[in-house]
Amino acid sequence: MADSALYHETQPLKEIAIDYTPEACDHCRETNSIALTYDHRGGARWRTTTRFQYGTFSAKIKCPGGNTSGLNFNIYLSSLEGDKSQDEIDFEFLGKDLTTVQTNYYTTGTGNREQIHDLGFNGSDGFHEYVIKWDKEFMEWLIDGKVVRREERKHGESFPDKPMFLYASVWDASYIDEARWTGPYHGTDAPYVCEYKDILVPARTAIE
Repeated sequence: MADSALYHETQPLKEIAIDYTPEACDHCRETNSIALTYDHRGGARWRTTTRFQYGTFSAKIKCPGGNTSGLNFNIYLSSLEGDKSQDEIDFEFLGKDLTTVQTNYYTTGTGNREQIHDLGFNGSDGFHEYVIKWDKEFMEWLIDGKVVRREERKHGESFPDKPMFLYASVWDASYIDEARWTGPYHGTDAPYVCEYKDILVPARTAIE
């Protein structure tokens, strides 16, 4: 059953696929670390090579320092990036203010469930652990072991159920909502490097 402990056993991430700008993504399998760079080449996005249905996903993340206005750094689950009917569960750092993080989720392409959480620190100051716990009956977002949001399945309401990849990307989102979402992009401190380490995915067999 999805709510059994088995669904939430984890293992280190070993293989990734890089969706674009592979030269801006540095993956070290031995240390289980990934660095994504945003500069004149644009950003980059990595993902797991297979989808999972339910489970616990986590990474320790250190955002870039300096003036990161306009950029978006993230880790999220999605049934398929770019699919307009996707299921998705997000952690997103908005470059205009790295003392907060946004959570959100989508069902069959419908989102608008954003919440902003005060971190109590700056996301660029060091590594902190971000966890998405996705169960058949609930979702939890955790930061450094503390649950910051929980959503439970409710009768008659849609819930993320599609098998999903784990993704992470760094990109310029300043064009969205006239730069109100992430701020205007200045680029004065490029290159911007977002670091991921100790990345964990479900231990059970993924869905091809």
